[in-house]
Amino acid sequence: MSNLPVAGIILAAGKGTRMKSDQPKGLHEVCGLPMVDHVARALRGAGVERIVIVVGHGGESIQKRLGEGYAYAWQNEQKGTGHAAQMAAHLLAGFQGKIVVTAGDTPLVSSDMFAALISGGSLHTKCLIASSFVDNPKGYGRIVRSGVGVQRIVEEKDASPDEQEIQEVNSSIYCFDGPTLLECLPNLTNDNAQGEFYLTDVIAMVAEGGGADAMVFDDPDILVGVNDRWQLAEADRKMGERILRRHAESGVTIMDPGTTYLGAEVEIGVDTVLEPSTMIVGKTQIGKSCRIGPFTRIENCKIGNDVMIYVSYLKEAVLHDTAKVGPYAHIRPGSELYPDVKVGNFVETKNAILETGVKASHLTYIGDAIIGENTNIGAGTITCNYDGFHKSRTEIGRDVFVGSNSTLVAPIKLGDGSFVAAGSVVTGGEYPAGALVIGRSRTEVKEQWAAQWRNKKTKKDQ
Repeated sequence: MSNLPVAGIILAAGKGTRMKSDQPKGLHEVCGLPMVDHVARALRGAGVERIVIVVGHGGESIQKRLGEGYAYAWQNEQKGTGHAAQMAAHLLAGFQGKIVVTAGDTPLVSSDMFAALISGGSLHTKCLIASSFVDNPKGYGRIVRSGVGVQRIVEEKDASPDEQEIQEVNSSIYCFDGPTLLECLPNLTNDNAQGEFYLTDVIAMVAEGGGADAMVFDDPDILVGVNDRWQLAEADRKMGERILRRHAESGVTIMDPGTTYLGAEVEIGVDTVLEPSTMIVGKTQIGKSCRIGPFTRIENCKIGNDVMIYVSYLKEAVLHDTAKVGPYAHIRPGSELYPDVKVGNFVETKNAILETGVKASHLTYIGDAIIGENTNIGAGTITCNYDGFHKSRTEIGRDVFVGSNSTLVAPIKLGDGSFVAAGSVVTGGEYPAGALVIGRSRTEVKEQWAAQWRNKKTKKDQ
């Protein structure tokens, strides 16, 4: 096996008209990542060091999303796959290793498949094609073999009746000897009915010298290209099943795989249980022995061990070990829940720090706030953080008791161990440690008033 580096060319310049979308086809997501990103990551995982992505329609968006870890070549006019490879050739001038050429709309390809293709073939192989056998080859290019390997690839419309019976089909994934590919690309012509330059013509050139062969893969997923929204949904489903299986094999219990959705970048620790109708996406990290769901969505959160989350929505938040959330809680960006925090039903937090042991069990809004250890927030409490122009901060010390139905008007600071009487409206300011804060009228009792009122009403009605 050669020790030379390996390069890759991803063809992602197509408009994808059947997608009926304003964004380039390669940016449509499968399990949270753009299709072209799936392909690039699979190449990276196979040891491909230099990757050139050929872009055209919406190329700026692809560059912005994938970043600077790749080289980009522009195919401003769509003149075929061979022309796309020609646009990338100058970025690999003089390259001596192997070059993998693949499409950017095949998200189910794997690093293992690319690695096998790269390491396959003989010393004389100049092009190795990834192929597969299918029961119904309709729509695919057929692999026409000779005694010394592959003779050519024939498209269905050009195939003879005998060739149409061939069940070995082309995946449009190739591993070329780099110098051979770069030498052949300038010799391509567009002398065909479509007036395009075809990459398969390079294979025909290589085959003349007996240097083309095909490696058969049993996995039909290498043939899954996405051209419309339904195929995108099918690819998402298949990738989702692959991700669920990977987590299950790593020690995660998934009670109902049919209703559980995990993004490609999600990380989950062993012995965590996912209940039905749970969706976890983005770069979410979840620790060990958690229980999540049912009917829960988590986006880009970092969650510790032994955390319980029920019927809730969390986004861009941090939950430390043993925190408890739900049911029906909304944990918004900037929230951080320390160990043993409980956020209960119909509680919303935003840009809030709840330190160890804080409890907000019912019907509460906590925004732009920091709450000290072991403080209890009574039902119906609201931090009024917005005055119509600016956001202000609420600071509540440790061991504070905030009575039910209280309104805390920020900016406000409650000292350690203080109490807020139920039903209070507490306006901005600093309140000392250990104080009782009352922000409402004192209860007044008028004895015998009810009987007098009823008597008065009765006389009036007579």
